[in-house]
Amino acid sequence: MTEAVVPVRPRAASSNGWWGMVGFVATEATLFGVLIGTYLYFRVRAVHWPPPGTPEPKVLLPLVLAGILAATSIPIFLGSRAATAGLARRAQAFFLVALVVQSAYFGLQVHEMASDLQKFTPQQSSYGSIYYTLLGAAHAHVAVGILMSAWLALRLATGLTRYRLAAVRAIAFYWYAVSVIGVVVALCLVSATM
Repeated sequence: MTEAVVPVRPRAASSNGWWGMVGFVATEATLFGVLIGTYLYFRVRAVHWPPPGTPEPKVLLPLVLAGILAATSIPIFLGSRAATAGLARRAQAFFLVALVVQSAYFGLQVHEMASDLQKFTPQQSSYGSIYYTLLGAAHAHVAVGILMSAWLALRLATGLTRYRLAAVRAIAFYWYAVSVIGVVVALCLVSATM
């Protein structure tokens, strides 16, 4: 079965939705810059990091999960290219692959965070506070991205329009940013083992 190609007239400029996403990502990058700066400030000021009684952070699992999240940029990129070529079904398939992996990542991360909450809480120390704030913010961004990708996959099932093509580009840009943020947050948190 061959896929119908929907011609999409090229735009002279990026859509307002894409620029809106660029602005949103810029504010979120600022938020994470402040959170990471706070983490580093606390770390430099602390005699022991993490404080005594707090388990050492895991290293391998967070780095592997961050790598998996970053790797989902590949199907997102391929889906975006397929949508630009007017191949709605192919774009949908790539976004669904990324969505499944991102959902599994999110489920594992939430499980790990719940496990950590049984060992130490945000109220115990500045380490616990910034640790959970960084993780919570990163996980919230992944959850938002999953919702956007699910919406996009549903919309692509009925074809490709200029509006949906703009959504593909904006959501792809968002996922690239979330992937970078996820890697930076993971590196920041595992740095406590050094």
